[in-house]
Amino acid sequence: MVALMLLAALAGCAAGPDFQRPAPPDVASYTATPVATQTDSAPTSLGASQRLVSGLAVDARWWRSLKSPALDALIETAFESSPTLTAARATLRQAQELSAAQAGATLYPQIDAGLTAQRQRMSPSALGQTGDAREFSLYNASVGVRYNLDLAGGNRRALEALAARADYRRYELEAARLTLAGNIATAAITRARLAAQIETTAAILASLEEQVRIAQARVRLGQAVPDEVLALQTQAEQRRAELPTLRKQMQQTEHLLAVLAGRAPGAGGIPEFTLADFSLPTELPLVVPSELVRRRPDIQAAEALLHAANAEYGVAVAKLYPQVNLSASLGSQALTTGALFGAGSAVWSLVAQLTQPLFHPGLPAEKRAALAAFDAAAANYQGVVLEALRNVADALRAIENDAQALAALAAADAAAQGSLQSVERQYQLGAASYVQVLIAQQQAQQTRIGLVAAQAQRLTDSVALYQAMGIGSNDEQEISLR
Repeated sequence: MVALMLLAALAGCAAGPDFQRPAPPDVASYTATPVATQTDSAPTSLGASQRLVSGLAVDARWWRSLKSPALDALIETAFESSPTLTAARATLRQAQELSAAQAGATLYPQIDAGLTAQRQRMSPSALGQTGDAREFSLYNASVGVRYNLDLAGGNRRALEALAARADYRRYELEAARLTLAGNIATAAITRARLAAQIETTAAILASLEEQVRIAQARVRLGQAVPDEVLALQTQAEQRRAELPTLRKQMQQTEHLLAVLAGRAPGAGGIPEFTLADFSLPTELPLVVPSELVRRRPDIQAAEALLHAANAEYGVAVAKLYPQVNLSASLGSQALTTGALFGAGSAVWSLVAQLTQPLFHPGLPAEKRAALAAFDAAAANYQGVVLEALRNVADALRAIENDAQALAALAAADAAAQGSLQSVERQYQLGAASYVQVLIAQQQAQQTRIGLVAAQAQRLTDSVALYQAMGIGSNDEQEISLR
């Protein structure tokens, strides 16, 4: 009775420590100095002030805050067609089925039916008898049951590890979706920036070419020297050389968008995004560090691996404890198939086996290896958390500083436009030359190139913050396992 009570007590526990979720970061902010909760504004497109709001309710499809229907459609298409997501879904299903297979093999008794037939020749001398050898057939039908009591909980820990690895794959899928949406949004904004810069650069080139024509005419009239023409031609050709580079970058960005959406680059169908297609979100979410570790899928994935390592350590510990296996079989033996289920002889067996490792030098080393793996997973988790905190800190500082940069560039653009208008008025009054107008136009356009880059950067910063905060990654309705 005491032995049965001991076995029952052992069967209710599992070897190794139970998993404890890591404590959240003990920091209240992401940066050493406070971040402004409201950014500067600029009197230009995409120059609105942005506010950082704690606890802000954000649509899981955060890209909709950019107000670009074409971007929304492209991301939704990518969710259906991306090979990366398809592979992640399949890997998740594989992990879930492996966990289910292990559960079926260890949690429940294994039952098998057997049917054998054999023909043999036997000599009576083998039994100390005389006579001629005899030939006969022997048929056997049986049902066998096997079960491991799992006293030390090794099987349960193994199932726990597999379930944790399935969680890891699920978080990987969430991270892949979040990354895909962010990459598409960033590439679309980049395409819009490059399109604007190509247009502006082409305008500067046209102005320079007009200057070259005027200088050539002045040389013919003896009012200028050829060196002036050569200097202007140098500037024009340098500017012309920028256009193929910008077009190459834009075309490569379009190819990237096609592949991210699950299409071949030559298939076409990629929208021609412009900056006018986007709106700047005026409110951005701010999640405290203790909540961030419960939202970001990469942190949750690292935690799942830590959980798996903890459970696998329990598996290694369980191997040092007794193992109890039960098996039983019930069947019938007969010399003919007709008698097998009638007048055949009933046979049965019942076996209980207790095994206690006594001398297995490899088991302690296996336990130490599992503990080292747990320590490595813990360090990896800490590294992922620190990297996530850095991502958020970088995004917050970028939003703050890039808003200031845009305000300065908007002021510079306003000054350049004012200077251009002044020169144009002077030209109309005959107080300035046409060449001076062209130079003022070039200066204004050059300032516009920097302004376009700053406008696009503010959109990119918003996307980066959504990603860094893990927005949308925990919406279960967003996780499609098709």
